[in-house]
Amino acid sequence: YYLFALILNLTRDAYEIRLLMERESRSSSTKSFNSSPSPLTPTPENGGEFPLTPSPSSALSPLPPLPMLSAKLNKQFHLLITVLRNNPPLLLDLLKNVCDIFIPLDRLGMYPTGSGFVGACGLTSSILSILTIVHPWLKLKP
Repeated sequence: YYLFALILNLTRDAYEIRLLMERESRSSSTKSFNSSPSPLTPTPENGGEFPLTPSPSSALSPLPPLPMLSAKLNKQFHLLITVLRNNPPLLLDLLKNVCDIFIPLDRLGMYPTGSGFVGACGLTSSILSILTIVHPWLKLKP
């Protein structure tokens, strides 16, 4: 039951992170949409052209090129860091649950680790829990 409860807690944390990332993405795109375009942005006014049809090479490949994929992953990673930095209770709860998940996984034999690692995870989780008791504003609210 402990493992199931931890999986549900991690699922809740992932859901909260997804919602906050979507909200942050929308707010940043709204800010960039409302700001004036950069003089370096190609527009018809400054001599830039917009292609009306995709290039033949992009029409044949179903997967995006590696640099585009890398840029998208980099953007998502920075968005995740921003969301976790702006929401310390969520970060603390996520860290605590990630540390706790190794305890039942080890005891049930699903992911065997050393007793030192399990002890370090338990100690870290306990310190993070004490931190939420000392500073109640760090407790994640449902």
